[in-house]
Amino acid sequence: MENQSLRSLKKMVKMKEKAHTEKVCSELNITEINDLGEDLLQRILSRLPAVSFASAACVSRSWTTVCNRILSFPKLSSAISFNRCLEDAVDEVLDKVFSEPIRPHFALASFAPYLHFVPAQNLIKEKLSRTIPLIFTVSDGVIGRDVLTDEFREVQWGTHEEFESFADGSPSGELVNIGLLLTVGFLPGVKTDIIHLPVNHQAPMLHVDDFVMDIRHYSSAVSDSSSPAGIILFVDRGENIRPVLQRMEYAFAKDTVILGNPDCHILQKGPSRDGGVSYSAAVALVFAKDKNKPVDVGETQFDVILSSGISPIGTPYKAISVKTNETSTMLTAKRLTHHEHLDGQAILNQIYDELGDRILDPVLYIGVTKKRRCSIGTEKVRWLHFLEFHEVTGGDEEYLFVDSCDIKTREPFRFYVADPKAALSSCSKASDALRHLKQDFNLSMYDKDDEEGASVRSCEHVYSAVYLVMSYTPAPRC
Repeated sequence: MENQSLRSLKKMVKMKEKAHTEKVCSELNITEINDLGEDLLQRILSRLPAVSFASAACVSRSWTTVCNRILSFPKLSSAISFNRCLEDAVDEVLDKVFSEPIRPHFALASFAPYLHFVPAQNLIKEKLSRTIPLIFTVSDGVIGRDVLTDEFREVQWGTHEEFESFADGSPSGELVNIGLLLTVGFLPGVKTDIIHLPVNHQAPMLHVDDFVMDIRHYSSAVSDSSSPAGIILFVDRGENIRPVLQRMEYAFAKDTVILGNPDCHILQKGPSRDGGVSYSAAVALVFAKDKNKPVDVGETQFDVILSSGISPIGTPYKAISVKTNETSTMLTAKRLTHHEHLDGQAILNQIYDELGDRILDPVLYIGVTKKRRCSIGTEKVRWLHFLEFHEVTGGDEEYLFVDSCDIKTREPFRFYVADPKAALSSCSKASDALRHLKQDFNLSMYDKDDEEGASVRSCEHVYSAVYLVMSYTPAPRC
């Protein structure tokens, strides 16, 4: 009975669409819709919402060709709603992202911490196809296009923001704890899928290897390479991201773009290794070039641009005496060019002297150069050097205190400071690079050679923003 009612409703909608088309044609003195000509037809179809556009693409081969021409470039559509009614918020973001032609290849939904997650997930799943890779997360903040103002907004959940309008007319300055961001992407010539890293604290390293191999297998199956074009990585809060990043650095080609959020809460479950279902420690949205893409589809290129807000301070040090507990490290050190053994207060005094009055209440980090033994499964071991950042929490006449439990004696490190001026300058350069699509903008600004001449890789960044850039080169005309 329900299916019959649905068919009747669809038939009624088609009849109304046909009547509307006939009315438009009559007003334009057109006997057939095909008399419009391709240019005018393309302009009309390009203004349809996504659902109507999908229906139009099925009318005839000529319409399919026109629709494919309209959607021939990568496209992202995002919307954020602050509506306190969950159903209305979901409807608002869906209406917004699908207000223009788009064929969703993937979707990302980010919720405010106080939203009712399960109902929100179910509502979005009902509206989207089950075949679309879909990731649900809770983050500390979002950037998206406001459904009410049509302007991009940056919001940090749980802080007081000056909103001029809420759905219920709440006054500005109220605690922002309700919101939903939905992003939908279309990437011609690219295959997308979700790979889960199941939670297993008993043997986490084994699962990291399996996780990387799953990405390899998927990429090999749909493209001509075991290294995908790009990966957006979401890591559940509290999980150690470094082993994942370092194995990815080992396993994938250098031109594989990897970026993501290491501090969110992943809501959905994925398949576990024993055939069941498990919560995810990490989720990778994988982009691989489609080896079977049509000849008239061009190439989508993935690039990243870094806007860094930290500056190096002083000369390098080397850890001498190191004590660790479960969450922090206490250490003494010496400068690489000196033999004097320095306690925590002496080290900080040197750094503060270098800073002078340039930055008040500085936030300090140390970048530690780590030599890691990397391999996947039984593959050949390679030693790689990484720059890992840790926040400095203080110091006294004995030790320097660092928020880390993974620093070893004799490891070299350097101080970095959160620098607003550097952040502004770097942001301007990143904006210029994005505006002109400069492919030579240097993301790996911390990559360097260490004292042994080895290349040091930086997989993680602090006090920084990383931008994913997708550019498209059309296929050559025959």
